[in-house]
Amino acid sequence: MDSKASSLLFIAFLCLLSTSTAFNITKILAQYPEFANFNDLLSQSGLAQEINSRQTITVLVLDNGSIDGLSGRPLDIAKRILSAHVILDYYDQIKLSKLQKASTIVTTLYQASGVADNRQGFLNISRTAEGIKFGSAMKGAPLVASLVKSIYSQPYNISVLQVSEPIETPGIENMAPPPPPGTAAVPKKAPAPAPSTKTPPAAPPTAKTPAKSPAKSPSKAPAPSKDGPSTPTEAPAEGPVAADGPVAADGPVADVPADSPETDTEVPEEASAVAPAKAASSRMHVAGATVVIGLFACIMGF
Repeated sequence: MDSKASSLLFIAFLCLLSTSTAFNITKILAQYPEFANFNDLLSQSGLAQEINSRQTITVLVLDNGSIDGLSGRPLDIAKRILSAHVILDYYDQIKLSKLQKASTIVTTLYQASGVADNRQGFLNISRTAEGIKFGSAMKGAPLVASLVKSIYSQPYNISVLQVSEPIETPGIENMAPPPPPGTAAVPKKAPAPAPSTKTPPAAPPTAKTPAKSPAKSPSKAPAPSKDGPSTPTEAPAEGPVAADGPVAADGPVADVPADSPETDTEVPEEASAVAPAKAASSRMHVAGATVVIGLFACIMGF
């Protein structure tokens, strides 16, 4: 029994806690007829649903006389202006009176929309000699709205404060409206280019890398022609020297190329042929002389 009772008590506590933290801005403002126009704009623009989805929030409301200027504007512009009147934190009249700084910058629901430029999504709360004043945090923006009174508060969840006039944020009316959720634009495909009828220009010839010429090997000098005389050239030092002896040919002899061995063989044969001929002639003369002397001696003896 004790365990069941404690479980039921815990469930009841959770239900009470969830009920105490939940709020509905439309139902809250419905209790005050002087804010009926403001409440209608919250419902028409969808801001009421966004406010109810938050856990900690402060709403700066305007009475029916002060909001007449917003009622005649396009709904998307009215939504931007009203979203700048919703602070994403809890501020009641007591907390405002205890602010330590002369000016405090707070974040609004318009900043959460993602379309705010520069400091359009922030408010400046200042303590002045005339009381608490509100204005846009944009540079040079005046403090135009004054705190009138507290309308409703649920500590640390929601606070509803009345202000004297709308807070105009510079440039907020010129901003592009945010795209509706879930309707992202599908990118269009670029049209395919039409086929060209012109013949494309010929590609420039590619410069070929010049091939390196191979090193030339020394070539042998061509053999001179045998039909005519040629300019004599000096025989290389390494060539063999011809044997001494007379040259049989009377005409000019063509020089033999340096690498031809014919001169080395012909000249020695010719020289050896001439030498035996001279030796035989000498022996014949000596024999003749001996015969003559012998005959002369015989004659003298007789």
